Amino acid sequence: MTRTLLETDGLTVRFGGHVAVDAVTCAFSAGQLTAIVGPNGAGKTTYFNLISGQIAATAGTVRLMGEDVTRTSVAERCRKGLGRAFQLTSLFPDLSVLENVRLVIQAHQRKGFGLFSMADSHVELTTRAMAVLDRVRLDTLKDQNVSELSHGNQRKLEVAMLIALDPMVYMFDEPTAGMSVDEAPVVLDLIAELKHDTDRTILLVEHKMDVIRTLADRIIVLHNGALAADGDPATVMASDVVQEAYMGRELTDV
Repeated sequence: MTRTLLETDGLTVRFGGHVAVDAVTCAFSAGQLTAIVGPNGAGKTTYFNLISGQIAATAGTVRLMGEDVTRTSVAERCRKGLGRAFQLTSLFPDLSVLENVRLVIQAHQRKGFGLFSMADSHVELTTRAMAVLDRVRLDTLKDQNVSELSHGNQRKLEVAMLIALDPMVYMFDEPTAGMSVDEAPVVLDLIAELKHDTDRTILLVEHKMDVIRTLADRIIVLHNGALAADGDPATVMASDVVQEAYMGRELTDV
């Protein structure tokens, strides 16, 4: 039986009189990549923010591996196995590539030394960080300051930092946004690699339908904050109501 890692039950948030996410109930299983799609303003990123804890729910619950985390902090959800890569990178620009990844590993393991001590003497941390950088093809740039990286390499570093957290749930919000045609495949290949770990689940907000066709095992469609469709990619993409009412012709134009 497939293990459920993440669930939302009636998850809702209101901003004044506007319902941005409207009673969304979904379960996400181990070994599955779910793409979350919908027109602009549909509530995709807001739903992500509710799951990861950036904003508080008005109603409903978020459960992570069966535990109610609805009222817990972003940091606590991260410690419990929820990892999110942001659409806009959040890195330490004045530190090296290696130092960025090593800090994430250090914080995740709750090592007792100061956050900015760099821990050169901690061979294990450095070894683990280099293994992650090798995985994302950034090992040759380990000593370069993040501020000097191209946008594409900064996005790869963000994925590396997420991998370093070793979460049970990976959350990617438009991971190839702003990347060139040459840069994007590397990040997409990394996400495809993560799918091989059938103990984890991946959530992906993405507008590019060719990316979704390649990666997704399941698609859910949000419209006006509500769940409009949920199923395997072929079924959802073939749905007239989704194409016409929710996605325009984007699903068939790619």
